[in-house]
Amino acid sequence: MVSDTWQNWAGTQSATPRQFATPRNARELAALVVDAASRGLHVKAVGAGHSFTGVAVTDGIMVSLDNLTGIESIVPTDDGALVTVLAGTRLHALNEALWDRGYAMTNLGDIDVQSIAGALGTGTHGTGARFGGLATQIRGIEIVTADGSIVTCDADQNSELYEAARIGLGAVGIITKLTLACSPRFTLRAVEKPDTLSHILDTLEDECRNVDHFEFYWFPHTDRVLTKRNTRLPGDSPLKPVNSVRAYLDDELMSNTLFEGVNRIASLVPAAIPAINQFSSRMLGAREFTNRSYEVFASARRVRFKEMEYAVPVEHVKDVLREIDKWLNKSETRIAFPVEVRFAAADDIWLSTANGRDTAYIAVHQYHRRDEAEYFAAVEAIARAVDGRPHWGKMHNRTVDDLRPTYKRLDDFIAIRDKYDSDRIFRNAYLDQVLGE
Repeated sequence: MVSDTWQNWAGTQSATPRQFATPRNARELAALVVDAASRGLHVKAVGAGHSFTGVAVTDGIMVSLDNLTGIESIVPTDDGALVTVLAGTRLHALNEALWDRGYAMTNLGDIDVQSIAGALGTGTHGTGARFGGLATQIRGIEIVTADGSIVTCDADQNSELYEAARIGLGAVGIITKLTLACSPRFTLRAVEKPDTLSHILDTLEDECRNVDHFEFYWFPHTDRVLTKRNTRLPGDSPLKPVNSVRAYLDDELMSNTLFEGVNRIASLVPAAIPAINQFSSRMLGAREFTNRSYEVFASARRVRFKEMEYAVPVEHVKDVLREIDKWLNKSETRIAFPVEVRFAAADDIWLSTANGRDTAYIAVHQYHRRDEAEYFAAVEAIARAVDGRPHWGKMHNRTVDDLRPTYKRLDDFIAIRDKYDSDRIFRNAYLDQVLGE
């Protein structure tokens, strides 16, 4: 059966696979993989299509895991629970289901529409200098490999496959089930207020040390930022959400409806962008509220954009931001989207962007109707100069040869890929780029 053309959320990738499949369980998926191999077809799983790269693109069989959803089991532990969840479960659905059962993801990114397997498989990380990315919560994986085997792996059994699959880019198999170490549910007290970039850079170490989840958004061509400080509170703390009128004005009208209009104007008159950014940054007022953790972490993003994000050693984040500012001042490029800056603790996952080092994430965006090439290339060069690592699910130009020096376990990952998918059933152009053929 020939499917319609698939396109990702940002419109940066598309595919017309030979077949679009929706297996109902791991056994059906395994049979599908075996059949595809016998016909010489590639197989790729796709979630919500929120990756900006071609990680899910295929000319063969595109597999949706939308039938593999829900929580399978919860085993309480001394510090939370081990939660086994099916791979196609969307993050927003998982968050609500966990809360109802008394638990929560320890950390989350700022978007919750992805499938759990897709988010973890490309290295989604969230923010918080004491907290690892989402994949650090994985304790076990069920995965269908290229020969149709359904393999269970963790730190003790099939441990090499487990190490590779925690952030696996879909290269070593298709994950069908994940066991996650979840926290008791908690609330977040959010304090959001404007500040200046110069002040934040002067106090950045204190912010990262003293705030559970700190991030900020810098408005290019200005010294203005919006800061977000989220403090963890017990799950039974009284909730004080933003009132409905303020929530509509801030999160829907300004952040989506008006921001879309601003970007359309900016596309027509780029020279107006610095003045627009000055005005927009000063329109943002301070607010404080307390809500369920997942309601605070994630926000609605309806303005379409293209994104590149680089993970840099945290000690270099100030220099990188200053270099971006210098480049913008010299360039004729004008950027309406804020630059997002977040933080994560070091981890030991082979392909994690935070492997072996405390990390700052610098994400740059461009409205989907505007060209991003010059801006992204400049930021990429600045980040690479301090050994930056690109987010696997966001736009970049890196290849296996120049990624090898920054990922000490990359060749170990490739060896596991060779072992479990020697015929490259799960291959596509993006994996050829970052892992080699």
